[in-house]
Amino acid sequence: MDKMFLFCLKVGIGFLCMCSGALAADIGIKKVFIVSSYAQDNICGLPQSQGVLEALSLAGYKADKNIKIYTYAMDTKKVNNTPELIEAQAEIVLSKIKDIHPDVLVVLDDNAFRAVALKLVDSDISIVFSGLNGQPEDYNSIAKWMNSREKPGHNITGVYEKLHFVDAFKVQKKIIPDLTRALIISDNSPTGTAVLKQIERELAEEPIDIIFDIEIASSWENYEDIILKGCSDPAIGTIYPAATLLKDKNNVTHSTSEIISWTIKNCRKPGLQVNYAFVQLGMLGGAGVDFISMGRQAGRMVVLILNGERAGELPVEDAKRYALVFNLKRAEELGITIPNDVLMASDAIYR
Repeated sequence: MDKMFLFCLKVGIGFLCMCSGALAADIGIKKVFIVSSYAQDNICGLPQSQGVLEALSLAGYKADKNIKIYTYAMDTKKVNNTPELIEAQAEIVLSKIKDIHPDVLVVLDDNAFRAVALKLVDSDISIVFSGLNGQPEDYNSIAKWMNSREKPGHNITGVYEKLHFVDAFKVQKKIIPDLTRALIISDNSPTGTAVLKQIERELAEEPIDIIFDIEIASSWENYEDIILKGCSDPAIGTIYPAATLLKDKNNVTHSTSEIISWTIKNCRKPGLQVNYAFVQLGMLGGAGVDFISMGRQAGRMVVLILNGERAGELPVEDAKRYALVFNLKRAEELGITIPNDVLMASDAIYR
């Protein structure tokens, strides 16, 4: 056996060992791709993403050790908010999914679910959604992804964003005992429509002794008019702003943060938040969706799938927890005293 052959043989064996070692390392690393409908720093999307990562970490998944986390923000609320732009973003995401081939795809909010997840039904990609506002059954009529909420049966499961609307107003009644009428302001976006449908569904299941005036803003200017009129009406005891996508006469989009900040400055009514993060912006507060907890809930589903469970065997869950959060500075501005027992039960208090 000549020396050149022995040299090549040693090099070849060494190369194979290096490759097999790298392959073994890659096999031990899971891949999770988090795709958000929102911008990267959005007050609805960011807490959900944070919750998913917390659940993974708690389960022992550490970035770049045994898991790789990929993220993409579609920014479909403020920038890419037309059907054509949303579809263009979806194509970008689908291309990334093909390259990454994640073990689990996490989609945050309806636009990512509708434009991306529904195109991957019965693929080899396991999918977990978080913050779905639309009824799962309605999406099932677009693409058959679910046999039932209890046993989806395909490759998708997740957490439905239950608003706990009735619970929220029960808490509000403790703060404002004479509350008899409330103004709900939404928009005609898919999310706004889904929120109103969910409110109607919750009230049908558990009525509450409050009259609700429901307004759908068609533009930023229309929203301003609705707020100014409603907030000057002595019969309105509180407002529930649920608009997330408003364009003005110059076709400029106003984000959720802008909408809430303007509302706080121009309305002296107590405000009940959809998202507890709105209280940080200055709303009075009460019970609202706990987006971090909802993300953790979805994250625990991701962990189960990474550990061998099938997505289709995991029931679709309602968001289980709402957060009780108050802004004491706003309460003082409005001359409202929040009962001590309510404050003692709160999750967070901002001053």
